[in-house]
Amino acid sequence: MLFKNRCNAISAGVFSLLCLGLCGTAITAKAQDEPPTEWIEPATGHRVVRLSREPGSQSLYFHEYPYSADGKKLIFTTGSGISTVNLETREIKQVVEGRTRVLVTGRKTGNVYYLRDNAVHAADLDTLVSRQVATLPEQYGRGNVTVNADETLIVALGRDPAGQAKPRTPPASHSVDARITPNWAAGRPMLLYTVDVASGETKVLHRSNDWLNHLQCSPVDPGQIMFCHEGPWHFVERVWLIRTDGSGLTSVNPRTIDMEIAGHEFFSQDGKAVWYDLQTPRSVAFWLARYDIASGARTWYHVDRNAWSVHYNISADGKLFAGDGGGPGSVANMDGSGKPLDPPGNGQWIYLFRPELISLTGLPEAAAKQVKVGNLRPERLVDLSKHNYSLEPNVTFTPDGKWIVFSSNMHGQTHVYAVEVAKGQIP
Repeated sequence: MLFKNRCNAISAGVFSLLCLGLCGTAITAKAQDEPPTEWIEPATGHRVVRLSREPGSQSLYFHEYPYSADGKKLIFTTGSGISTVNLETREIKQVVEGRTRVLVTGRKTGNVYYLRDNAVHAADLDTLVSRQVATLPEQYGRGNVTVNADETLIVALGRDPAGQAKPRTPPASHSVDARITPNWAAGRPMLLYTVDVASGETKVLHRSNDWLNHLQCSPVDPGQIMFCHEGPWHFVERVWLIRTDGSGLTSVNPRTIDMEIAGHEFFSQDGKAVWYDLQTPRSVAFWLARYDIASGARTWYHVDRNAWSVHYNISADGKLFAGDGGGPGSVANMDGSGKPLDPPGNGQWIYLFRPELISLTGLPEAAAKQVKVGNLRPERLVDLSKHNYSLEPNVTFTPDGKWIVFSSNMHGQTHVYAVEVAKGQIP
């Protein structure tokens, strides 16, 4: 997919470096303050391209689908609105101008959905024409908002005006992240609801005093929703499923040991499974875990500490995974008590992972059926040693599986980049 016409893609500065054999890791562009447009990563041999031109551009959050219906365009945010980049030609077009809250591209139409004021809008990526889709109830406020698979429902989280707060106090024996304690401890009433696009009817599906967050819809099943109980991960059962009629409320990963954590969940591209970061316990054993929605079957792939990633993602065919590494303050750079490791345990790379199941013999039949296990074999793609992880890279595979898109400030400015899965040369 990336790219049919690349002959003019290399800046003069990058070309001169290629002629010198790409010695060293510092890559300059035409101007000191302009990141390179294309290069071969010296440490890995993989080709990297910069897709955005405007500093401050970012790709979407890792589970928010950003591709057009035909897979040829990627949406991303800029300081001036929402834009697309053609993944074959690198042509950039502004789709929505002005301050908005981008939600997702629709799986059916490929329109980009965004929130402005109190209404959800959809913009056609080809005609650039926007239309208002739904108005959200003012009394619920603004929580997460998304769209179901067939784009018939707006799904949202908000405050419950009929509920009462139920404050909670964490156990004194556990430390709690000060950044997220207040919302979790407050026990504020929240609700999950839908708005019918055709009729405008609002329906409340679920009420809770847990901090609800991380809302997403199945890419295939219009009736499947996933959300989380936000808060200190070692206190909450984070990952939950529910149907759009309010049935089927299910905890995806009930905790089995003290300090076990699970989170940063996402659907498989076929909608049949939920994947999530699992640690048993926190900062000790790292897994990418799979939950089969229909059967409840589980698969855990072990991840090496230095290849652990803040976010993972999966290719459309389900054969490969990507990860965005972790900064010095990440959970992978701590021991079981939360103290930083010396030497550091985190790896600052864009990773490609190949899953391998392990065949276990000699186990009782019941035990063998509980959890299948394996390993994720990591391959380093892009050096993020100069990336500041206060910006999350948020990896996604292009629909053809040939590139991994991410955001980075590794050259100072924030831009959207893509790295080729296969090793290659710049033509």
